Amino acid sequence: MLDGISALCFDLDDTLWEVGGVIAKADAEVMQFLERRYPRLAGRHNVESLRAARTRLARAEPDRAHDMTWLRTESLRRLAVAAGDPAHAAEEAFAVFIEHRNRVELYADVLPALGRLAARFKLATLSNGNADLRRIGLQSLFAVSLSAGEIGVAKPDPRAFSSVADRLGIAPREMAYVGDDPLND
Repeated sequence: MLDGISALCFDLDDTLWEVGGVIAKADAEVMQFLERRYPRLAGRHNVESLRAARTRLARAEPDRAHDMTWLRTESLRRLAVAAGDPAHAAEEAFAVFIEHRNRVELYADVLPALGRLAARFKLATLSNGNADLRRIGLQSLFAVSLSAGEIGVAKPDPRAFSSVADRLGIAPREMAYVGDDPLND
């Protein structure tokens, strides 16, 4: 089945770790930060309204909708300014988010499996999210790690997968992709 395959590319969220609880915790930490540092902004919003603002921004800016980091910071920037807070509140809040967003717990079989697979295949990652393998401590396991924000398109756009193959120096047909989402992956 893997004849001709020289590389395996992995999704991250919900493939190597569970992400729902991680994002919920990170969002809660952002709200606590905003309540302490920017109470005007926090008084106007909650986790759900911040999410809705990101969704509206993604619809209004479809050329940037693939970039989760931009969506999060730009929507926060706009909301902060509208609340009378400084624009830099967005970067501060995002720093809180990304710190907690990268506090993941790997599924138990991930490290042993990646170790065995690395003996036979080049390993890579491709994510529509903004997990940071360096912060998580996994960067050294992968030859290439790309996100939709870096590439400029999101999965399932074939250009996203081709970008990984190009960076690996292989043809797309030489790479298998492992993910949890039947539509995006």
